[in-house]
Amino acid sequence: MRSQDWEILKSLFVYKNITKAAEALYISQPALTNRIKQIEKEFGTVIINRGRRGVQFTPQGEYLAKCAEEMLIKLQEIKDNLSNMENAIVGTIKLGVSNYFTKYKLPKLLRLFKDQYPNVEFQVTTGWSRDMFHALYNKEVHIAFVRGDYHWQGEKQLLYEEPLCIASKDEVRIEDLPYLPRIDFKTDHLLKAMVDNWWSENYSVPPRIAMEVDHADTCKEMVVNGLGYAILPGMILNGIEGMNKIYLTDQDGQPILRNTWMFYHSDALELNVIHAFVTFIKELYLENILDIDSEGKKEFLY
Repeated sequence: MRSQDWEILKSLFVYKNITKAAEALYISQPALTNRIKQIEKEFGTVIINRGRRGVQFTPQGEYLAKCAEEMLIKLQEIKDNLSNMENAIVGTIKLGVSNYFTKYKLPKLLRLFKDQYPNVEFQVTTGWSRDMFHALYNKEVHIAFVRGDYHWQGEKQLLYEEPLCIASKDEVRIEDLPYLPRIDFKTDHLLKAMVDNWWSENYSVPPRIAMEVDHADTCKEMVVNGLGYAILPGMILNGIEGMNKIYLTDQDGQPILRNTWMFYHSDALELNVIHAFVTFIKELYLENILDIDSEGKKEFLY
């Protein structure tokens, strides 16, 4: 079995479609079909059946697909360990990153790290924080950047605290919010719970939801155009002039903050490349340096 064959089994099991799996692997459909036939010949069993509804895995095929996930993880561990034996900062770092962090923070951080360690590669998975947390728990990634306070028993580093605020184009009074149009956006359950808890502590009636959009960025644009108010993480409003902001506080008058964390397993630090990356991130954030802009100027967290 080639390593690519395990990749084929994994992708085909995910997509259940020959064309989509071939596109994901950047190979032709005939080449993928031929490799499946070779795998079936090698193991002496039928792996898939093709029908109107796409690819259906046989019990033997499902077993091999599950083995593919384990084999690919093991192959990567072997490569990492061989690189580690040479005491070089080389290899592939697998990151699980929340959508927001991916868009606003990650690209410059990776560029800065690559400037120091050009032989390092990255495999980045993005999505909701809860999914990245689970990917780390299952050791599908080395490091996860997540927003929200998840119960993680491994190593962690608090990167920054972000205030939540009521954002509106025009000035509003906080007591009038239940009667004003609110724009909501799809988010993770932890942020939603924070907002819902704050609302229930301050009002006895539900909010007047005028619209619900897919992303915080879309929500922000709706607010900028005066279509309603929204409750948003403060950083997403950076650089917008003329925005009216009221920061949320709890019953004791303390600001309500959303934390962003770097989570990782302690045993991952045994790899030189992971240790170097974790140290790099810690140094930046402990100095309160968010990143460096195109002109080489430092941008601070606070």
